[in-house]
Amino acid sequence: MELICPVCQGFLDARGDHAHCASCEKDFKLEARCPDCHQPLQVLKACGAVDYFCQHGHGLISKKRVEFVVQD
Repeated sequence: MELICPVCQGFLDARGDHAHCASCEKDFKLEARCPDCHQPLQVLKACGAVDYFCQHGHGLISKKRVEFVVQD
């Protein structure tokens, strides 16, 4: 999934919970959302691993399935 800059429509370079647009030199925060209910996920960090948990009944969500949404 490629993220698009909400300012210039260029491609964003995602790094962790932030993304950077090389075209307009802006940084954006990314929010992890559940692919099933589209609600924000709780981020669990332990021993260098990052996991995602849906508090709306979908349990642990694989990192490959997480939807990232650009926050303005």
